[in-house]
Amino acid sequence: MASELEPEVQAIDRSLLECSAEETAGKWLQATDLTREVYQHLAHYVPQIYCRGPNPFPQKEDMLAQHVLLGPMEWYLCGEDPAFGFPKLEQANKPSHLCGRVFKVGEPTYSCRDCAVDPTCVLCMECFLGSIHRDHRYRMTTSGGGGFCDCGDTEAWKEGPYCQKHELNTSEIEEEEDPLVHLSEDVIARTYNIFAIMFRYAVEILTWEKESELPADLEIIEKRDTYYCMLFNDEVHTYEQVIYTLQKAVNCTQKEAIGFATTVDRDGRRSVRYGDFQYCEQAKSVIVRNTSRQTKPLKVQVMHSSIVAHQNFGLKLLSWLGSIIGYSDGLRRILCQVGLQEGPDGENSSLVDRLMLNDSKLWKGARSVYHQLFMSSLLMDLKYKKLFAVRFAKNYERLQSDYVTDDHDREFSIADLSVQIFTVPSLARMLITEENLMTIIIKTFMDHLRHRDAQGRFQFERYTALQAFKFRRVQSLILDLKYVLISKPTEWSDDLRQKFLEGFDAFLELLKCMQGMDPITRQVGQHIEMEPEWEAAFTLQMKLTHVISMMQDWCALDEKVLIEAYKKCLAVLMQCHGGFTDGEQPITLSICGHSVETIRYCVSQEKVSIHLPVSRLLAGLHVLLSKSEVAYKFPELLPLSELSPPMLIEHPLRCLVLCAQVHAGMWRRNGFSLVNQIYYYHNVKCRREMFDKDIVMLQTGVSMMDPNHFLMIMLSRFELYQIFSTPDYGKRFSSEITHKDVVQQNNTLIEEMLYLIIMLVGERFSPGVGQVNATDEIKREIIHQLSIKPMAHSELVKSLPEDENKETGMESVIEAVAHFRKPGLTGRGMYELKPECAKDFNLYFYHFSRAEQSKAEEAQRKLKRHNREDTALPPPVLPPFCPLFASLVNILQSDVMLCIMRTVLQWAVEHNGYAWSESMLQRVLHLIGMALQEEKQHLDSVTEEHVVTFTFTQKISKPGEAPNNSPSILAMLETLQNAPYLDVHKDMIRWILKTFNTIKKIRESSSASPVAETEGTIMEESSRDKDKAERKRKAEIARLRREKIMAQMSEMQRHFIDENKELFQQTLELDASTSAVLDNSPVVSDMALTALGPAQTQVPEQRQFVTCILCQEEQEVKVESKAMVLAAFVQRSTVLSKNRSKFIQDPEKYDPLFMHPDLSCGTHTGSCGHIMHAHCWQRYFDSVQAKEQRRQQRLRLHTSYDVENGEFLCPLCECLSNTVIPLLLPPRNIFNRYCFFKEFRKYG
Repeated sequence: MASELEPEVQAIDRSLLECSAEETAGKWLQATDLTREVYQHLAHYVPQIYCRGPNPFPQKEDMLAQHVLLGPMEWYLCGEDPAFGFPKLEQANKPSHLCGRVFKVGEPTYSCRDCAVDPTCVLCMECFLGSIHRDHRYRMTTSGGGGFCDCGDTEAWKEGPYCQKHELNTSEIEEEEDPLVHLSEDVIARTYNIFAIMFRYAVEILTWEKESELPADLEIIEKRDTYYCMLFNDEVHTYEQVIYTLQKAVNCTQKEAIGFATTVDRDGRRSVRYGDFQYCEQAKSVIVRNTSRQTKPLKVQVMHSSIVAHQNFGLKLLSWLGSIIGYSDGLRRILCQVGLQEGPDGENSSLVDRLMLNDSKLWKGARSVYHQLFMSSLLMDLKYKKLFAVRFAKNYERLQSDYVTDDHDREFSIADLSVQIFTVPSLARMLITEENLMTIIIKTFMDHLRHRDAQGRFQFERYTALQAFKFRRVQSLILDLKYVLISKPTEWSDDLRQKFLEGFDAFLELLKCMQGMDPITRQVGQHIEMEPEWEAAFTLQMKLTHVISMMQDWCALDEKVLIEAYKKCLAVLMQCHGGFTDGEQPITLSICGHSVETIRYCVSQEKVSIHLPVSRLLAGLHVLLSKSEVAYKFPELLPLSELSPPMLIEHPLRCLVLCAQVHAGMWRRNGFSLVNQIYYYHNVKCRREMFDKDIVMLQTGVSMMDPNHFLMIMLSRFELYQIFSTPDYGKRFSSEITHKDVVQQNNTLIEEMLYLIIMLVGERFSPGVGQVNATDEIKREIIHQLSIKPMAHSELVKSLPEDENKETGMESVIEAVAHFRKPGLTGRGMYELKPECAKDFNLYFYHFSRAEQSKAEEAQRKLKRHNREDTALPPPVLPPFCPLFASLVNILQSDVMLCIMRTVLQWAVEHNGYAWSESMLQRVLHLIGMALQEEKQHLDSVTEEHVVTFTFTQKISKPGEAPNNSPSILAMLETLQNAPYLDVHKDMIRWILKTFNTIKKIRESSSASPVAETEGTIMEESSRDKDKAERKRKAEIARLRREKIMAQMSEMQRHFIDENKELFQQTLELDASTSAVLDNSPVVSDMALTALGPAQTQVPEQRQFVTCILCQEEQEVKVESKAMVLAAFVQRSTVLSKNRSKFIQDPEKYDPLFMHPDLSCGTHTGSCGHIMHAHCWQRYFDSVQAKEQRRQQRLRLHTSYDVENGEFLCPLCECLSNTVIPLLLPPRNIFNRYCFFKEFRKYG
């Protein structure tokens, strides 16, 4: 068939080449109906150039199209030869100060972390290298294609918006001038005519839906029966399915089928058969039948060759328009006018609207071409960029709906242009105020999530595959909302306030649908059969995390907005949980004479949800009231009196109790879905707007209510009320035959409850809760991460939360809290905590996981032992609370808190009669320490006219009231100080008692007479202090006496040797025959003479310092220091053998330490002398072994050592080794140390 066409095709080619572009253009200039003339030209020539056979010839088609079709247009536009006309236009044009380079897939892009307004602001390589940003902190990424360079955009950069190349074009950028002034009126008129015709033609033919007939203007009389079977791309079917189907449908080889499939995937469509209608229809039916069994079938159309030809030229035309407007900004302006001009059909009838609204119907190649045209025209002209942004916003809902139902990736959707529009601050503000963009985005998002439960909450449990697919695609709308909010306003207009608050209302409706979603009930009896769906809800939460933070940031910028937002959020929360007591049985709790009414609610029996975004948003706004001081400036405008603290704390408290019960093992039968939810609740990606805000909400509630009432409600929710409200309940509980698991669970719950109280009082490093700034918060995070172990930069960044700009703020503070240790020969550079920052370590830091807390505690105790300090880890000195939260500290001295402390200490004192744990005691000691620190701070900062109301020391000095008459907390601490079963906590108890005495002295110095009720205790304490001081004085006398005796003995020894030099010299010169007895005596030089024997005196020890070749750390060789080793090689040796012929029968049983008299075989140990820490060498050796094991799985290469026999190479000199030798002190040094300790015990 192809051979028959060849002569005909060649004849057509000759006739086409004979066409004159100049003549055609001249004819068009004379025409009265230009549109009709141009369309006739296209109708006649396009089918002759494109789609002349089964296989396309792109180079040939482009050459002919340029000559016959595009050439006349260029002549017409220029009015002369384009070779001269376009350079003239370019010369007359004032170059743009915008770069606008459109990125290709995989092209490198650069974003300045210091100057970019947001992370989407990027530069191409050329602009970056010529800008000031190359010397800043920058982020380099590869483009996914579709974006463009932001060089020259003053709204994208805080400073340095221009590179050297584009700075030349600024020349005091005047007011926005009309680029049309650089064009003549004739050129403007001709350009407008040809652009209007060609753009309309391209849009019309690309959006044409009929398969067999063309628009009336383009139909020709002689229509041939030639069709294409056109296969379209989708994201449902795999490569293998398409290849297999094509082999069956069009009877092609596998290689041809692979070629077809590759082109379809790249361009979006490809003809797979050429011929008459019946021939192509047959292939279509086979393809549809073979791909419709499990999913929707592949899209196939039988299209007339003339339609395909015009569509191919339509794409070529759009590319041509994009290149032509590059010659002049005036041409770009005309194309923008043509594109956005309303058609006769009114709204959405402009060419740009028609393309956008048909986006999902176009194939991938067509989408890419017109998207690029939009970027090089509409987005590069600042005036029409605004007009396009308005059209985009008006059609937003329709565009997003099309995208959600489409199956192509977002990068091939017109919806992806949102990033180019919404991230421009001026456009975003304009669209919020004029088009109510925030509300549109949120409502569009909610419209796609219609699956709700009876309470109107989102429900993801029984999602179908289609609903799950839609949910994944609709998440991109959250990204659009983030783009709109990412740049904060500096000035607020009334319109902006009104529209933002409307958007905030819509956002609250979204959060309301999330409040309490995915509720769970504890599984008892048997294990849950099917893991519930939990990932969708957490995905939604993670996507919204930054949006929620940015909403709060916007509110913080304007006092009026903040007040209104707070009121609205509180109203929605009251709608969600206004009836939280409905259907619940009210109960009264009472401890220590305090009573409170609450509801009977058990987390372990009722439904509970981990999703509480409305509560958490209110907590964030409440902190902002404190931070911005709005709460103190306008208290009359705030509904603080309407707040119900029990309602505020109820649901966050339930959530934290759930976490405690999961940790206690009470929810094991609920499977891994719950474990995963708890993990993400505390994870760095979610915790800022989940766990952290729950703590803040509880702090808010406690600061507004009686702390005794709060503690009783908390005891009730933790299901521990009975234990602490009933005297001796713990004793009865442990004496009864109780299941071991229940005892353990209760112990864990008590520990978790005490931990929560520590967090509520101690976590005040959020600006607004405590008197700190954001820098202090980041410093504290870093200090606690480095308290676990030294960390590399990347490891530290991963442990810190990122903001919406992907910044952690680490670089600004790291040098203040850490030293950087450069990498050695192996390993990475590490940040190590500065010693002076260790005082800020809090053992119960709320972002520690259990494992991290354990490691941090071990590391800090080890460090204290190394520094020869006591191992107590007291609570750090904390910054004061902000006034709105100031009353929170009273929880530490409340009666119920003292009751809890006294009860736990009582259990520890009578440790055999109760079920308790050391962790429980450790937390109580920490709380007592926090209270003492707080009182000390109050006393230090108080002025004469103020009275310190925080009197914790007085309260812990009082004994318990009748009927128990238990000893005071102070007395119990004294008892526990000497308890043999609490060795680990003795240092902490000592620190508490010492701090107590310090506070007591401060109070005594500030008051003439001590408080009467504590007089007896203070006298008792002072007598104890005297005893301690006496013991300390005696020990000091003994130490001085020992030192004096040592000095005297050393002087006598030196004096004796000096006086008897000659005697020593004669002894050395005695005859060998008389020296047999003296062989055991050492040879003493004149320089260092020492007396030997069991009672030898101490000699000065020479300090030896060595450096580890692996970590480069220098340390002194001491018994207490880290173990050091030398790389060595142990082998069999016959160098000194007297019987080389002897053969060892059983080498496995041969003892190398036993030496036969004939020295037949010995052991030789050699070392290169390079020293390492024992733990550094162990890590190095483990990595060598692991590397060798991985090598076995691939191709094993020959090495010079045998890992299986324990061989390795010295890390520095690569000397063969198979063991290490410990580096020890000389025996004399160890002997001296032994004598010293023996003497110490004698005199001590």
